[in-house]
Amino acid sequence: MIKNIVFDFGGVLTDWNPHYLFDDYFKDQAKSDWFIKNVCNSEWNAQMDCGKPFSVAVTERIAQFPDYEEAIRLYHTDWMKTMGEEIPGMYDLIKSLKENGFPIIYGLTNWSAETFPTVRKEYRIFELIDNIVVSGVEKVLKPNPLIYKVLLDRYQLNADECLFIDDNQANVDGAINVGMKSVRFEGADKLKDDLRYLL
Repeated sequence: MIKNIVFDFGGVLTDWNPHYLFDDYFKDQAKSDWFIKNVCNSEWNAQMDCGKPFSVAVTERIAQFPDYEEAIRLYHTDWMKTMGEEIPGMYDLIKSLKENGFPIIYGLTNWSAETFPTVRKEYRIFELIDNIVVSGVEKVLKPNPLIYKVLLDRYQLNADECLFIDDNQANVDGAINVGMKSVRFEGADKLKDDLRYLL
């Protein structure tokens, strides 16, 4: 029986995309695509999500790509411009869950400890999330089983009573591997359908 629902954040509760920052900066789609794929890419971003300070990561990246110093620094100073809107339908869905048997909602996210506090203040949807584990604070990323166990141990949850929702299949599989039930997020409407069968 599912007693606890756990949400990922980026791509599930809020939209996040570095193109929002760099498409405007480069004014050239091909240059922006190349930069995001090769310089400020997901592998590098994961270092901050795992606890590396932005100041250190930026300095290291500039040493590797000195011709892109200005753009790399923007990833730190203008990071909030990578954020989009709340994912449509998710605020109302979570609000309904809280009013119908799930008063405490959990969050488990790969996110920098430096940027998440600002994001949390800016988006009303985070007011609905009661207990949160952030990878940048714990210095371990999904799908490493350790971060799921941090959530379970900290809030005294049984894995088989938890449903984890993430847009990344590897993170879904990571939850399943520690005994949680999990579903891949493909939009609020699809999630509503999934929840009818899972809850």
